[in-house]
Amino acid sequence: HAVRAAAFGAVTAEQRTGAQRAALAHAASLGIGSVHECGGPDISSEDDFTGLLRLAAAEPGPRVVGYWAEQDVDKARELGAVGAAGDLFADGSIGSHTACLHTPYADADHTGTAYLDAAAVAAHVVACTEAGLQAGFHAIGDAAVTAVVEGVRAAAEKVGLARVRAARHRVEHAEMLTADTVAAFAELGLTASVQPAFDALWGGEDGMYAQRLGAERARTLNPFAALLRAGVPLAFGSDSPVTPLDPWGAVRAAAFHRTPEHRISVRAAFTAHTRGGWRAIGRDDAGALVPGAPADYAVWRTGELVVQAPDDRVARWSTDPRSGTPGLPDLGPGRDLPVCLRTVVGGRTVFVRPGE
Repeated sequence: HAVRAAAFGAVTAEQRTGAQRAALAHAASLGIGSVHECGGPDISSEDDFTGLLRLAAAEPGPRVVGYWAEQDVDKARELGAVGAAGDLFADGSIGSHTACLHTPYADADHTGTAYLDAAAVAAHVVACTEAGLQAGFHAIGDAAVTAVVEGVRAAAEKVGLARVRAARHRVEHAEMLTADTVAAFAELGLTASVQPAFDALWGGEDGMYAQRLGAERARTLNPFAALLRAGVPLAFGSDSPVTPLDPWGAVRAAAFHRTPEHRISVRAAFTAHTRGGWRAIGRDDAGALVPGAPADYAVWRTGELVVQAPDDRVARWSTDPRSGTPGLPDLGPGRDLPVCLRTVVGGRTVFVRPGE
C-alpha cells in the first residue's frame, strides 16, 4: 500500500486524465462500448475513480459503469458508483497463494488468506440491498466462494430472497466452484463476473493452476458450462491489467476451454460478453441490436461466419440466411480474430480504424 500510495502521489491530475483517456480510446479500438471500472481504496483512489467517471460522461467514448470496493454504502453512492462491489476482497489470488482454500495448496502448506467472513458478507449484502445498490465480492478460492455464498444466503434470510435476487449481486472471478456453490449462485441470483483468459493463460496440465493446486483440482476451475446449465448469469471481462482487453480472445478462451467439459458455445460466450455485462448492471434492454436498445455496436472485419459449439461435430457453416441461425466468426485455434473497424456508442462514432 505504501508503494502504491507513493506511485499515485507521483502522478499529476493531468497525467492521470491523459492515461484514462488513452485507456478508453484503446477500449474503443477493440469494439468495447462499455467498461466496468472496479475502483476502491485498496487499488486506486477516490480522485482516480471520480475523475474517470467525469471524463467518460464529458467526452465521446465507451460508457463507464463504476463499482467502489468499500463496505460503506454511503461512500459508494457519494462517488457515483452503481454498487459497493468489484474488488472488495474476500480473498487474494491463486498465483500468490492468497486465494482462500478449503484444503492446502499443492505447493505450500497453508490454505491462503480470508479477508471477509460470512458475517461480514451478510452485513454488506443487507446494507446494499436496502440501499438499492449492488453488492459484490472478489472471491477466487473455494473457501472464499463458500463464505460469500453463506453470507448472501444469510442476508436473504433477513431481507428476503426476492429482494436479494432482484439486486443482482455479483461475484468477481469465482474460479474455484463446486456443484453446491454453483447451485447457490443460481438460487441467490448471483452474477458470475468471470474472465475466460485466466484459463487460457493459467489452465492446462502444466499451467499455474496445476502447479498451485495439483492437476485434479486445477481441472475443476472456471466451470462455465456448469454455470450456464444451472442458469447462473455470466458476464465476461478481462480484469485488465491482469489480462489484456481482448473481447474476442475471451470468447475463444471460453469456447475452447483447456478442460473440455467446461467449454460453452461461441454464441453463449458472445452473449456473456455483450448482453451479460449489461444484465450485470440491471439493464435487460441493452446488449442486442433490436429496436429501442442503445445504439452501441461495433463493425468488424472477419472471415466466414459459422455456428460453433463445444463439440466440433455439431459446428456447421451458416452463410445461407435461410438457415435462420445467426453466425459468428470462426474462432477456432489458429484462426485470426476479428478486427474492429468502427465503434459506435449512443449513436455516435467513437472509433474508426485508420484507412477504413
